[in-house]
Amino acid sequence: MIQFKKHSGIYTLTTEQVLNVSLQEAWNFFSAPQNLEEITPKHMGFTITSTVDKKAYKGQIITYKVGVLPGIKTNWVTEITQVKDQRFFIDEQRFGPYKMWHHEHWFEDLKNGKTLMKDKISYKIPFGILGHFAQVVFIKNQLKTIFKHRFKTLEKLFNG
Repeated sequence: MIQFKKHSGIYTLTTEQVLNVSLQEAWNFFSAPQNLEEITPKHMGFTITSTVDKKAYKGQIITYKVGVLPGIKTNWVTEITQVKDQRFFIDEQRFGPYKMWHHEHWFEDLKNGKTLMKDKISYKIPFGILGHFAQVVFIKNQLKTIFKHRFKTLEKLFNG
């Protein structure tokens, strides 16, 4: 399930997925930044360029290269701004393609060996009306593609 909303010039994307693994297993996978490459579509050329030898922690800076358009890669820098073990973590863009990017990753133990994972991404696009046009024509679909790919990949990894 992928939903988009717009409010005060900010777009919000929400998703959720039930994983057939314990909360501990889900947390171990998602709080390891290097696993992000595994769940991102290959065509985006996503690579982590910084050293990420630890699980996500408050203050952690992670740098990436990512394809924003065919043949065009950009640098992206995020900071893990909050972490509550086995509950949530938040990453925020410090430098990159968006004017603002705030990504909340939430995890809930469903008490039956399953975990509910929720994402909430609030983002603002630069360039005013041109940015809004890009959202309608391209960005929204690109984000849908990323999260559909992620959903399918996680289904194979955890629910297959």
